[in-house]
Amino acid sequence: MSDMVSSARVPGVLVAVLALAASLLTVLWSASPATASPATTSPATATTATTQAARTARGPAYSVPVSTLREAFSCRGRLRGADRQPVLLVHGTAFTADVNFDWNYERALPRRLGRVTCTVDLPGSGMLDVADNAEYVTYAIRRMNRRSDRLVDVVGYSQGGMLPRWSLTYWPDTRDRVDDVVGIDPSNHGTLDSQLICQPLVGCPAAFWQQASFSDFITTLNAGRETFPGIDYTVVYTITDEVVTPNLPPVASSELRGPADRVTNIAVQQLCPVHVAEHLSMGTTDPVGYAVVADALRFRGPADPDRVVSRDPRLCLRDVMPGVRRVQLPVNVLRVTEQIASAVALAPRVRREPRLPAYAR
Repeated sequence: MSDMVSSARVPGVLVAVLALAASLLTVLWSASPATASPATTSPATATTATTQAARTARGPAYSVPVSTLREAFSCRGRLRGADRQPVLLVHGTAFTADVNFDWNYERALPRRLGRVTCTVDLPGSGMLDVADNAEYVTYAIRRMNRRSDRLVDVVGYSQGGMLPRWSLTYWPDTRDRVDDVVGIDPSNHGTLDSQLICQPLVGCPAAFWQQASFSDFITTLNAGRETFPGIDYTVVYTITDEVVTPNLPPVASSELRGPADRVTNIAVQQLCPVHVAEHLSMGTTDPVGYAVVADALRFRGPADPDRVVSRDPRLCLRDVMPGVRRVQLPVNVLRVTEQIASAVALAPRVRREPRLPAYAR
């Protein structure tokens, strides 16, 4: 680990405005088929059993029309003939893909790592049913893998860092299509913010209910294994996260439990002890968070914190991640705050957590 101390911060106006936006986000808130004996199994029955097994391996059918899933998916660059694994970027709650990524990660990953990037736009800016949102991620993983003939790396922020785990759990075929899952301040174990704010009398957006620490959704997500063999998991988070709470080791909400050679949890303050970062800056401009993401994508296995610092001795002195144009920073910060304010104001409120889909009950 590095003992280097950060002497530069995300520009003051960015911290102030993003912290204000974060405060706004926080406050507004089947039966098995009959089995015939081998002597009496007809070809038709055998075919039916094979088809059923294939469907089980793929998971449940989409509830969202495929045409809708297709319209929400887009890529920068060509998947066919890609010489490296493409990256799926999954945005956070109250964001759109463009507002979250088009001025940072979608600029940096192609130029720095030579990666084709793809995104999904979750319905209602990710404020609606989170289980439905996972279908968009599942569709994107399958399509990217099929088109590129390569494994897919998934990088998600906040809700977008947690969603791939739901896809991997309930659509098993995706596990053979994914190489890395990288979460930036992911809500893997929910947040106490939603647990406290979402009450039946006032209601909350569905996604707020579902990301509460003790929600049915989060409880079900973590009831079994948190990771799957063959996939590398990297989580990078800030201990000063004010949206995904509590995010303090040794039981940080973002962290995943799994084998050490396949799972790495890194707080940015482990690398730069006095680094200032909050939830929104982590998903948009944070240079330490980006360095961990890039390390996970560059090398086999999850990110290595010692390697992250050794590759860039000046990391703790940087103020923004690659790809972010400082001259356009005020405009993009305004885009973020306007998007969050609009999404929170327009999101429908419900008085209780949506019921789990039938396949997860």
